[in-house]
Amino acid sequence: MNFRTILVHLDPSTRCPERAALAARWARSHESHLTGLIPTGLYDGVIPASAIATGMTDYIAESADYLRRRAEGIAREFRQGIAASGPLSYEVQLVDGLTVDAVVRHGHASDLVVIGQSDGSNRGDTTVHGLAEQVLMDVGRPVLVVPSVGEFSGVPKGVVVAWDGSREAAVAMHAALPALRGARVTLLSLRHPRDEEDAQRRLLPDMIQFLLRHGVQARAESEVTETGIADALLSRVADLGAELLVMGGYGHSRLRERILGGVTQQILAQMTVPVLIAH
Repeated sequence: MNFRTILVHLDPSTRCPERAALAARWARSHESHLTGLIPTGLYDGVIPASAIATGMTDYIAESADYLRRRAEGIAREFRQGIAASGPLSYEVQLVDGLTVDAVVRHGHASDLVVIGQSDGSNRGDTTVHGLAEQVLMDVGRPVLVVPSVGEFSGVPKGVVVAWDGSREAAVAMHAALPALRGARVTLLSLRHPRDEEDAQRRLLPDMIQFLLRHGVQARAESEVTETGIADALLSRVADLGAELLVMGGYGHSRLRERILGGVTQQILAQMTVPVLIAH
């Protein structure tokens, strides 16, 4: 398996160029076709107050024109970035639908969806705030979330895979196989002191052999932590100098299709490296 098609969500945010560049580097590394998806925002209803001059007689028409020109500017910058960095199979798609619906719908025709982390700077923009969580639960594809700060190389040399024996962790690990080949991979299992060790469920030696049969060299770590699982996971990622975290997106309660578990939420809020996450 490989990431034959990568979809990257493009928007007016200041982090969009970094996200686009990372997606392009992944696409080149995996010989993928890259789709730059630009929801215009026409149906999202989010237009900066200063974008339309006061006194306009046809606000709706002026708003639509502004959003189209903004999207075309994003597309132009995306094309220029690719042209400056070398040959790549790619396309740009401008869509007028709701952002979440557009990313999910086009994500179905992709092997990997690249989106940005929500943070305080874009909290007022309803088209991007919480986008990662909503897309993750509905797209049925692995999602690569790019942090709101930092610069990241295209091919991660060190990867931490969060492993607890769950269905979600297994789905994420399998989805991440193309990114694991050639990297230093650590299969990390964490538990609290009060949690009973369930070696049969985690099957760490078996998972190491599974990865090896897929051409992935990995080592296993099993640790007991007094801190929260998310904090311990991010701390170990930093200690190992990892450039990518792979984990399952966990739901909890009967409403899990809309509510992500606490560890997932905390990772998405505090992430310091790109996170490849699947549900």
